[in-house]
Amino acid sequence: MSIKAGGGRCIALLLYLLATSQVVTAETLVASLEDGTEIARLSVPEGSGWCVLWNHSVRGFPVSDCYENRGGQMVLVRAHLPDFAAGLDHIPGRGRQVSDGQGGYWILDINEAVAGNAYILRPGEASVDHRLRVGEQIVSLSARAPRQRVRIELTGD
Repeated sequence: MSIKAGGGRCIALLLYLLATSQVVTAETLVASLEDGTEIARLSVPEGSGWCVLWNHSVRGFPVSDCYENRGGQMVLVRAHLPDFAAGLDHIPGRGRQVSDGQGGYWILDINEAVAGNAYILRPGEASVDHRLRVGEQIVSLSARAPRQRVRIELTGD
């Protein structure tokens, strides 16, 4: 067998695999417990976004971290912090801080991909009320799994 003949078969095999393969695009945000039980399943098509919202445990005001689906990758894009309260801060070099005009600030252009398209969150009690917001739809993770490990994942499932 010549190299040329073997190369032709490789190209044919590659073309066949490309034609029959299905590309899985991550377009679903899933929140699940350690045992795999789903507590939320939300559609987030390519280019759309969602936020994780919660109330600051000391001051009680709402805080948010917002993500986008960029080509199937979970990317942290911005955060809103109404105050410089305990645990809230801007890390220089990580996005840019701008005033929200009401005494708080936005951190914009964070643009950090989340490794593995998932992370673990332990929702607080009802007063903290960790929530997922996709458009107008809001799911309280604190109501469904207070103090439990919750995996938040962008997936193609």
